[in-house]
Amino acid sequence: MRKGTIPVILFLLPAALVFAVFFYWPLLQNFYLSFFQWNMISPNMKLVGLDNYIEILTSPELVKILVNTVLFIVILLIFNFFLPYIYSYILGHLVQRCNFIYRAILFMPSIISLAVASIIFLWIYNPLAGPLSIVLNSIGLESPRWFKDSFLVIVALSTIIGWKVFGYNLIVMLAAMVAVPKEMIEAAKLENASNWLIFKKIILPMTSPTAVYVFTITVVFGLQYVLVPVNMLTQGGPDQASSNLVYIVYQYGFVFFQTGKAAAFAILTMLCYGVFLWAKTKFLDKKVHYEN
Repeated sequence: MRKGTIPVILFLLPAALVFAVFFYWPLLQNFYLSFFQWNMISPNMKLVGLDNYIEILTSPELVKILVNTVLFIVILLIFNFFLPYIYSYILGHLVQRCNFIYRAILFMPSIISLAVASIIFLWIYNPLAGPLSIVLNSIGLESPRWFKDSFLVIVALSTIIGWKVFGYNLIVMLAAMVAVPKEMIEAAKLENASNWLIFKKIILPMTSPTAVYVFTITVVFGLQYVLVPVNMLTQGGPDQASSNLVYIVYQYGFVFFQTGKAAAFAILTMLCYGVFLWAKTKFLDKKVHYEN
C-alpha cells in the first residue's frame, strides 16, 4: 500500500458507507424481493422464484408500458431538448435586445413545483371551462377530453413536464451557446456564412458536450418527473394508457400491493436505463467535441 493511501481511504469511508447503505443495500433488497410474492402487510413472504419476471415479460401489458415509455421520451425530447437547443441559439446569437427579459420569462416555470404545474394544466385542459376549451370553441372546434383519450393523455402529460423543465434546460444550453468564441462566428460571417451554416459547423460541435448532458437528463429524469402528474391526474389511466416504466413500479408496489412484481419491474427499468447509458457511451460520446 502506498504512503498516504490510508488517510485517503479514511476520508472516503464515511461517504462510501452512506452510499452503500442508501444505494447498494436498497438495490440488493429490491433484487431479493423480486423473487417473492408479498403484499407488504403479511408477515409471510412466498418464494416464487422467476415467476414475477416470467409473468411481466409474457404479459401484453408490458408492450403497452414500453410503447408509452418510448412515446413519453420522444415527446419530452422535443419539448426539453430540441426546442431549448433552438431557443438557446436564438437568444444567444440572434436576439440582441431584451435578452434577459426573454430568459427570465422562459425560465420562470422551472421554479414551480410539478404538483402546482399539474393543477394548472388540469384547469387549462378542462374540456368544459378551461382556457384551451374556450379557444377551441371560439373557432368551432370541440375540446377533447385530454386525460381520457388513450393517445392525447400522453401528449397532455408531456406538455406539463415540457413546460416545467424547458426553462432549466434552456439556461444550461444557453450557457454553452454563449461560451462559443465570438471570434469564430464573426470570422464565419465575414466569409458570408449563413446562420444555418454557422449553427451546423460551429455551434453544434462546440456545444455537443452540453447537448449530450441535456439529452441524457431529459431521458433519465423525464420519466421520473412524469410520475407526479400521472399519479395526480390519471393514475395510469385510461386503461394504463398513461403509465410507463417508472409509474408502473409505484403502481404495483403501493396501489396493487404486489411488491414482487413492483421489484421485478424496477429491475427491468434499471436494465433499460443501463442499455440507454451504454448506447449513449457507445454512439454519442464518441461524437462529442471537447476543446482540449
